[in-house]
Amino acid sequence: MEKIWLKNYPAGVPADIDVNQYQSLVQMLEESFKQFATRDAYASMGKHMTYGELDTMSRQVAAWLQGKGLQKGARVAIMMPNVLQYPIVMAAVLRAGYTVVNVNPLYTPRELEHQLKDSGAEAIFILENFATTLEQVLSKTAVKHIVVASLGEMLGGLKGMIVNFVVRHVKKMVPAFSLPGAIRFKSVLAQAQGLSFKPVNITLEDVAFLQYTGGTTGVSKGATLLHKNVVANVLQNDAWLRPSMAGHADEQKVIVCALPLYHIFALTVCSLLGTRIGALNLLIANPRDLPAFIKELRNYRVNIFPAVNTLYNGLLAKPEFATLDFSGYEICSGGGMAVQKAVADKWLKVTGCAIAEGYGLSETSPVATANPADVKDFSGTIGMPIPSTEIAILDDDGKPVALGERGEIAIRGPQVMAGYWNRPEETAKVMTADGFFKTGDVGIMDERGYTKIVDRKKDMILVSGFNVYPNEIEEVVVMHPGVLECACIGVPDNNSGEAVKLFVVRRDPSLTVDQLMDYCKEQFTAYKKPKYIEFRTDLPKTNVGKILRRELRDEKKA
Repeated sequence: MEKIWLKNYPAGVPADIDVNQYQSLVQMLEESFKQFATRDAYASMGKHMTYGELDTMSRQVAAWLQGKGLQKGARVAIMMPNVLQYPIVMAAVLRAGYTVVNVNPLYTPRELEHQLKDSGAEAIFILENFATTLEQVLSKTAVKHIVVASLGEMLGGLKGMIVNFVVRHVKKMVPAFSLPGAIRFKSVLAQAQGLSFKPVNITLEDVAFLQYTGGTTGVSKGATLLHKNVVANVLQNDAWLRPSMAGHADEQKVIVCALPLYHIFALTVCSLLGTRIGALNLLIANPRDLPAFIKELRNYRVNIFPAVNTLYNGLLAKPEFATLDFSGYEICSGGGMAVQKAVADKWLKVTGCAIAEGYGLSETSPVATANPADVKDFSGTIGMPIPSTEIAILDDDGKPVALGERGEIAIRGPQVMAGYWNRPEETAKVMTADGFFKTGDVGIMDERGYTKIVDRKKDMILVSGFNVYPNEIEEVVVMHPGVLECACIGVPDNNSGEAVKLFVVRRDPSLTVDQLMDYCKEQFTAYKKPKYIEFRTDLPKTNVGKILRRELRDEKKA
């Protein structure tokens, strides 16, 4: 397919990037650690950490991990929100030659057990607030080494002690747990003082991250992201955004990191790209606390603000947000879910910075397309393929459709994953013979090379930028003794874009919505939990008995 989008590229953006300028993601990180050693790399709750400190501490944690006898390629899980320990551990795991397994801290025991078992993780770094979840499943996993972190420990002195006291005893956010043999994060740093780190030969073909995503089978699968995939996407984003950044190359940018670092969007666009350009990442551990978030924003001259529609909308709903200084805002990126025009228009009016919407998936590290970063208004499209990326619009037989026709969006580029972890048959379903990844999203490309998403081929539901797969919800719900059968669909929601709705045929006539909601709360992290439950006497089916979710969806639209 002719790359028709190239003639519409913003000035200064190259057609291609060279991923081979680095041997690994580790080399890229270490280059920045040295180049920007005296700059602040991350800020959290008023505490700043420089690139030099990040370099030293990640090297220490890497040495400690190596001392545990883990072999190159071993999987190490990180189950933490946006706290200072996260970037230290991530860099340490990569530098030691291991693979990072990112885990949502809010996972239920069932979800955590699956991910630890599927990845074969041998070690985990976890915030103490979530340690009780790990305790419930530990014996069923291969995890041998546990490091427990606390919210206050990196803040130092009296402040750190106060934060831990409030979190543990006033807000009671740390349920009791027992993890014999676990070690505290601060103790790891202390033990590591006498250890020497042994540099590892890491190549672009080594696995950097296992990024878990749902699937048509209902089972969460690990997208295998090689060092090559992630280096490529950092370079692609850098090439795409850099021409839109004001000021001189030596001026430090401030990035708002409110999206969770375990999610691929924040991981690449905030943390890794931020390190590449020597930015300061402002870590927001709990973006749902909007008053505290806005108070934090007041302390910084923000330049780059990646977010999802839900977060933009939430901030705009708070009158105090409009009183901030927006003079530094250069790039506001929207991803993870569709940005609504009303939200984009209001954001532009309040901040003076338009939201440039992009598109990507865990399987593409994540960014595949984007609008120019210096857009002046909302386009309603996902933009153009970024450098070294091709988009094809395919029919059901896998053949390209004519320009302007609808078809499945497929992506080819160096950021496309190596496949699903230990699932060759699932990988085969989504990869074409010539290397395109089939996204399951239906789109139309116009003559400028801009693509608009018009539908979803698969039944995935998108809640605030997180994928929810109906099969997973249905498989767990039918295990409830009071449920005969069920079906799950996404319905429009003003706050989260879509919400989960469950249709249930009862086995036990006395089963109530509240009882089933309580069961779902135990089984699913919050974004997967059904918002609506409707009892039915039967569900629409094909003549072979397959439940027709599409009919339920169409019924809701009618």
